[in-house]
Amino acid sequence: QVQLVESGGGLVQAGGSLRLSCTASSRMFNIYTMRWFRQAPGKEREFVAAINWITSITIYADSVKGRFTISRDNAKNTLYLQMNSLKAEDTAVYYCAASRTTSPTQNDYWGQGTQVTVSS
Repeated sequence: QVQLVESGGGLVQAGGSLRLSCTASSRMFNIYTMRWFRQAPGKEREFVAAINWITSITIYADSVKGRFTISRDNAKNTLYLQMNSLKAEDTAVYYCAASRTTSPTQNDYWGQGTQVTVSS
């Protein structure tokens, strides 16, 4: 069982930056993909970015491409999301997820979420 804990959320002005972290409670054996999702009030959870835990190949949603960077530190069992040029529409609860496959629809473990609020 992998437990994920997000941190780094907060309140920031539009145009500012934040870095989210997602730390796993144990070694990431059998984890192939890590993802960030977000859920804004009244909206469905949406995909933000993904990284292959082995190859570091990354994928981004069009809405964040060029502004957000996903990365990982295997030694620290930690996933990051660097968010730059933040916009009001980036306001959401951000969740990290870990998958034991590369399937885009399978996420086996979830964090509890961290709130990001961007003021305009």
